[in-house]
Amino acid sequence: MADNAQMIIELDRKRMQAMAAKDVATLEAVLADDLVYAHSSARLDTKKSLIGAMLSGATVYTSVEPSDVKAQDLGDAVVLTGVAQIKVVSNGTPNAFGVRFTDVYARRNGNWQMVTWQSTRLPA
Repeated sequence: MADNAQMIIELDRKRMQAMAAKDVATLEAVLADDLVYAHSSARLDTKKSLIGAMLSGATVYTSVEPSDVKAQDLGDAVVLTGVAQIKVVSNGTPNAFGVRFTDVYARRNGNWQMVTWQSTRLPA
């Protein structure tokens, strides 16, 4: 079980890179169908709405860089906490900020998927 922690930290880094690269195939695999994604602005997204906003150009992640990520391995779930520096263009407006996040991955049918993301914007 302890092996899951580092693997999920790396999987989440890959997911963040996929968001910046608009790698929909990776996101389709890594994000759970019942994903609850709470942005630092308090906006909620599902898997479908998150990917849809990226594909439409409404939300363009140019960079998502994690740091200080810690993992709690709970067996069939891993909880990540950390900090991420995000650069995003939202409805045409560029923005860059840091967040503290909690992220949950669950093992389902042998595959790990992100089921929850919650972030809080760090003070400027």
